[in-house]
Amino acid sequence: MSVVRDAMVSHPGQLPADASARAAGELLQRPEVRAVFVTDEERLIGVVTRKTLVREVVARGLDPETTPLGGIAEPPHHTIGPEVALEDAFRFLEVEDAERVPVVDEHHRLIGVLSRSVLQRRLAEDEEDEDDEEPLPPAA
Repeated sequence: MSVVRDAMVSHPGQLPADASARAAGELLQRPEVRAVFVTDEERLIGVVTRKTLVREVVARGLDPETTPLGGIAEPPHHTIGPEVALEDAFRFLEVEDAERVPVVDEHHRLIGVLSRSVLQRRLAEDEEDEDDEEPLPPAA
């Protein structure tokens, strides 16, 4: 049985809570980065997106150089554990209409991120592998 740990992206974009909003903005300039996870001694405390930066820094006229991420990060809506079955994780993402979810261990340390698109590919690959298996001969 495949679990979240098998399909998650390890080492997602993360910054410490005392990093500046500017540092998050620099990471978010990369097209493949859609969210920056904010941690405090590896424990996940929140998420910052482009939308967060606009709403919490730009619209309020704050200085991105001196605004710490810990003060603007949004608490994650959901997290998931690394040992959850992939089928259960997919249903969870579908029900919650989430594109990605942080993966945390039992101490709430950020260990990865699971995205719906990667999960869909992984489940499709698992199905293909099952279809490729030789059928067993009939019992005598």
